[in-house]
Amino acid sequence: MKRYGNIYPKIYEYQNLQQAHHNARKGKSFYSEVQMVNTNEKYYLSLLQDMLVNKTYKTSKYHVFKIKDKGKEREIYKLPYFPDRICHWAIMQQIESIFLNTFTNFTCASIPNRGIHYALQLLNKYLKDIEGTKYCLKIDIKKFFPNINHNILKKLLRRKIKDNDLLWLLDEIIDSIDGDIGVPIGNYLSQYFANFYLAYFDHWLKEEKKVRYVIRYMDDIVCLHQSKEFLHRLQKDIDNYLNDNLMLKIKENWQVFPTTIRGIDFVGYRHFGNYILLRKSTAKNMKRKLKKINSKYQKNKLINHSDWCCINSYIGWVSWCNGHNLYTKYIKPLEKASEEYYQKVIKKGETYESSRFCLSWKNLD
Repeated sequence: MKRYGNIYPKIYEYQNLQQAHHNARKGKSFYSEVQMVNTNEKYYLSLLQDMLVNKTYKTSKYHVFKIKDKGKEREIYKLPYFPDRICHWAIMQQIESIFLNTFTNFTCASIPNRGIHYALQLLNKYLKDIEGTKYCLKIDIKKFFPNINHNILKKLLRRKIKDNDLLWLLDEIIDSIDGDIGVPIGNYLSQYFANFYLAYFDHWLKEEKKVRYVIRYMDDIVCLHQSKEFLHRLQKDIDNYLNDNLMLKIKENWQVFPTTIRGIDFVGYRHFGNYILLRKSTAKNMKRKLKKINSKYQKNKLINHSDWCCINSYIGWVSWCNGHNLYTKYIKPLEKASEEYYQKVIKKGETYESSRFCLSWKNLD
């Protein structure tokens, strides 16, 4: 197995730090801390460079807050833009390829070009083999991010990286929260750490257990097979592997069920082979939010940035399913409002191309 070295000096090269700053600030140029670095870029990046060269870098204090996501309360950890978020980008620009080369083709989530729609397309491809995908095993790992073991993660990283200076920096970031378990949700590096933590499990599924049809979307796992007995045995093997090797447990609500009867609820959609519907909770939230925005617009109030993002987000959601009726009833009435906001705020009067938000339904039905 190839191990990589001589990476650390590339991380603190000024050009790499400059590119990290430019990447990290995308979509955040209006943040005061981003503007602070922009006003004296050379000074701040040189300061970060000195921290890394002299190995005095230490993760800043986290701003911790809670959000509700899909009915669950999640603890989010946010770091300052300088020096931490720039530093994380500088690291990933040099080691992302190492992680990507370790992942299987069914590893999804928080990976470039491997988001929800990649998982959706992969599942649709699998379901074309009707006989081979008669049954589905659906598993969710219990409190995945908070239960990632620091020592195990460090050992896994050392299987791919032999640069001691880089390992020092990665260890510093891993240990930046109290305790021996957990990686902070919200950290740019955490999403890569989490996927890498399960990378060898993915290979075990594919190469040792010979599971042909499998998708892992972070901690959500779907396995398809012609035999439900095989999937029940596989569930026990997965449970043992995760517990013995990674100190993780699967949730008690795992299921084995026929795919054609109830469909597969996965990555926000319900998959029935020849057609796809939005998950019921997603559709319900969409209707509620867009009704609220439309009500505001009908009162001659200009929508805000959050509203505009919400509209465009749901356009993306419905464009990947059989959602013509949803689009017509809930999104189409807001096209004019979205265009007005785009012209007046986003483009500041420049010509607006309505194709940015108008969908071609001939490819969706």
